[in-house]
Amino acid sequence: MADRNRSGIGPAQSALDAVQRYPHEALTIARAVLGATSDTHERSTAERAIGLALRELNDLPGALRHLRRAVRATDDPRLRALARMSLGYVLANAGRTVAALRAVTLALPMLTGADAGRARMQRGVVLHYRGHFDEALRDYDVAVDIAQREGDLLLEARARNNRGLLNAHRGPGRSIDDLHRAATVFGRLGLDLAAADARWNSGIAAGQRGDVAGALRCFATVDAEYRRLAVPRPALLLDRFELLLSVPLIDEAVEVATTAVAELRRRGMASDLAEALLARARAALLAGDLATATDAAVAARTRFRRQGRRTWATFARHVELRAGYAQGVRTPALFAAMVRTAGLLDATGWPGPALTTRIEAARLAATLGRDRRAAHLLTVAATARRRGTAPHRAQGWYALALRRRLDGDEPGAARALRRGLAVLDGHRASLGATELRTHSGAYGRELAAEGLDIAVRSAAPARVLAWAERWRANALRMRPVSPPSDPALASALAELRMVSTALEDALLTGHPVQALRRRQARLEQRIRELARSAAGGGPLVTPPGVRALATALGDAVLLELVAHGPRLRAVLVRDGRATLHDLGPLAEAVRLARLHRFGLRRLVTTGDHADARARVDHLATALDRQLFDPVRSRLADRPLVIVPIGDLHAVPWSGLPTCAGRPVTVAPSATAWLRAAGRVAPAGPPVLVAGPRLPAAETEVRQLGAVLPGSRALTGAAAAADVVTDALNGVGLAHIAAHGRFRADNPLFSTLEVADGPLTAYELERLTSPPGCVVLSACDSGLAGVRPGDEVMGFSAVLLALGTRSLIATVLPVPADLTTALMLDLHRRMRAGAGPALALAEAQRAFDGPRLEAGSGGGAAHATAAAFVCFGAG
Repeated sequence: MADRNRSGIGPAQSALDAVQRYPHEALTIARAVLGATSDTHERSTAERAIGLALRELNDLPGALRHLRRAVRATDDPRLRALARMSLGYVLANAGRTVAALRAVTLALPMLTGADAGRARMQRGVVLHYRGHFDEALRDYDVAVDIAQREGDLLLEARARNNRGLLNAHRGPGRSIDDLHRAATVFGRLGLDLAAADARWNSGIAAGQRGDVAGALRCFATVDAEYRRLAVPRPALLLDRFELLLSVPLIDEAVEVATTAVAELRRRGMASDLAEALLARARAALLAGDLATATDAAVAARTRFRRQGRRTWATFARHVELRAGYAQGVRTPALFAAMVRTAGLLDATGWPGPALTTRIEAARLAATLGRDRRAAHLLTVAATARRRGTAPHRAQGWYALALRRRLDGDEPGAARALRRGLAVLDGHRASLGATELRTHSGAYGRELAAEGLDIAVRSAAPARVLAWAERWRANALRMRPVSPPSDPALASALAELRMVSTALEDALLTGHPVQALRRRQARLEQRIRELARSAAGGGPLVTPPGVRALATALGDAVLLELVAHGPRLRAVLVRDGRATLHDLGPLAEAVRLARLHRFGLRRLVTTGDHADARARVDHLATALDRQLFDPVRSRLADRPLVIVPIGDLHAVPWSGLPTCAGRPVTVAPSATAWLRAAGRVAPAGPPVLVAGPRLPAAETEVRQLGAVLPGSRALTGAAAAADVVTDALNGVGLAHIAAHGRFRADNPLFSTLEVADGPLTAYELERLTSPPGCVVLSACDSGLAGVRPGDEVMGFSAVLLALGTRSLIATVLPVPADLTTALMLDLHRRMRAGAGPALALAEAQRAFDGPRLEAGSGGGAAHATAAAFVCFGAG
C-alpha cells in the first residue's frame, strides 16, 4: 500500500499525529478542534486530519469533502498547498488521477524544504497509480534525498515505503531494504498503522520474488495487527489475490476477487475497484469462465481509461484478448491487437503479461500461416528464460521449445521443455505445503503437453512414459514438510474439531448454525494459512525408466493412461518392454466412467433393481472394452498396476470385468508406485479404530480383533483424534471403520469421524512414521481432488506421500452392514500372507459372486465390493 504524509500547526497537530496510529481517535480530536475554534489555520489542519482519517477508514466521499474544506478554509499558501497535496492522494484513490495530478502539481511551487519533499513523494504516489512507474520512481528518489538532507525521518520512511512497493512490483531491487527500514522507523515513531502497511508491503515483495510461504506468513501476521487496530483494509484483498494467483489457487482467487469487487464498490473506492474488476477477469480466465473474463476485462479497461490510467487499461486489454483467443478466435485482427498489446505491456512495466500475450500471438501467427512472424515473437519471448520468477522463466523455455519446433528441431524442443520443467521443479521444492505443491502443477501444463505430443508423434513408448511421469503427481515426488509439532496448527485443528462437532449437533437438533458456520470457515482459513506457511525443501525423486519399473513389476503389468489431446492413450510395461496404445476418445471414456459410478452409487443408496443392475453391467462392459480391448492380449491374467488420468482416478476398477478377481493396484504415478513398492513397512502391532454413531464399526473392530491377535482396539471415547494419530505411528497395519466425508472444495479437509469429532487429512500429515498398510472402511475415503498434472489431494495422497505402502479405501458410499463381512475376509487373507491387492481381489470375488448367483442383495453387494480400491504398492 502506498503511503502519504500530513503536517499541521497548532492544536490540530495532535489530530494529524493520531491519523496513522488511531484514525478513530484522530476524528474525535479534529472534530473537537472544529467545534472549539474559528482560527482558519487550525480549522484547515483539522479538516485535513479528518479527511486523512476517513481515508484510512475507506470513506472516500467523506475524505474528499473534508479535504476540499481544508483547501478552502485558509488563505495561508503553505497550508493550502499541504491540503491540496492530501487531496491529490485521495483523488487518486477515487480513480480521478488527472485531477489528482493537477492538485499535487499546484501544491509543489508553494512548498520548500521537507514540505517540498512530501509533495514530490505525493506526486510520485499519483504517478504510481497512473502507471507512470519511471516518473514515480524519480519523485520517490528526490523525496528520499530531501528527507535525508532535512533530517526528516518520517518523510524518509514514507518515501522508502512507497519506493519499496514500486520496486517490489518491478523486481526485487532495493525493495527489501527500503521496506525494512521504513517499518523500523515507523515502529520507532509509534506509527503502528504505517509500520503494519510497510510490513504488508514486505509480504508483497516476498510474493513477487516467489517466496509464497514467506508472503503468507507476513500477511497472516499483519492481518492480526490490522484487526487489533480496528482499521479495515479492503484494498489489500487485491494483494492477497495476486499471491493466490501466483500459486495458483484459482478457486480461492476467484472468491477473493469477487469479494473485493463487492466491497470496493460499496465503499466507492473507484481506483481499487477498477483493479478488482481486472483481478476478477484474470481469475475467470484461468478458471475457464471466458464470458466473465471478457465482461470484467472490458469493464476494468473502461474504468482505467476514464481514470487516465492507460497502462492499466493495456493490462485489461491483454486479458480481454486472451479470453478471445481461448474462445477460439483466430483472426488477423486479433493477432495484430495481441502484438500491439504485448509491446505496450513491455514498455510500461508488465513483463509477465507481455510474455504470455506474445507466446499466444505467436501460436496464432503459426495457425494463420505466418511462420516468420511467429518465429520472431517466440525468439523475443524466449529471452525470458534467463530472468524473473520460476513460472516466468519456465514460460521462456516454453517459447524456445515452440521456436525450435517451428524449425523442425524436435530434440532441441524437448530439451528446452525439460529445462523449463526443471525450473518449475525447483519452484515446487521451495513450497512446503502439500496444497501449494499440488496446485503449482498448473504451471507445467503447456510444457508437459508439448513434450508429450513430441513423444507420441515419435511413436516411442518409453519417451511417452517419461513425459507422462515428468509432470504427473509431482507433489508426491517429495515428502510433505508441514511441521508435525506446530502448536498453533495443532490448536486450530483441535478447535475446528470441536466447532464441527457442535455444528453437527446443532443441525441434528434444529438449533441456529450461522454463527458456528462462520466460526468454522474462519478456522479453516486459519488452518490453511498455517499449513501453507511451512518452509519448503528436500530433493525431488527422479521418475523411473522402463528398466527400473520392469524389475519391480516382476510378473505384473503396468498400464499408465495418458491424455493426448482428444485421445486417450496408454503405455503398457510388461517383461521389460513398453508399448504404446490408442484407447479411443478421451471424452467417451470419461463419460462412461461417470455413468458407471453413478449407477453403482444408485445400487448402494436405493437398493437392488434388476434394470439398475443391468444398466451398471452394460456400462461396465462398455468402459472395460474401451480401456482394455486394445491391450487385452498383453494383460493375460497377470496382476495389474493402473496409473489413471485424473478424470478416471475414482473408477471402481474391480467393477470392470477385466479387473474382477484380478489383483489391481492404483497409483497416482509410476514414480509413486515404485517408491511405495520399495518401502519396508513398520512392524508395530495392528491398530483398529471404530468411529462413533456407527454401531457396525464397533462390531467390525471387535470381530477383527479375533482375526488379528495382538492388535490394539480404539473404540468409544478412546478413539479420540490425538490418541488415534499417536497410535498410527509405527504400526504395520491400521484399520479405521468410521463415517467418512470427502470435501471436493478442499480435499485436505476430508474427514473421518472419531470420538471427539472429525479427523482431517491435514492431521494425518503430522504422522512421523505412518502405518505400512491402512484400510479405511469409510464412505468415499479413497476419493481425491484432482488438480492439473493429475495431482491428487486427499487421504490417499497424504498417506502415500508420508510413506504408507498400501491403502485400501472406498471411492463410493458403502453400507455398514455389508462392509463388515468383506473386511473380515480381507484381513483373514492378508493375515494368511496375501498382499493387499491380491487379498482384496479374492475377498471381492468371494463376496460378490455368491450373492449374485443367489439373486438376493446382488446389486448392493456388487457395488460394495467394487467400491474398495487398493492404492499404492498393492
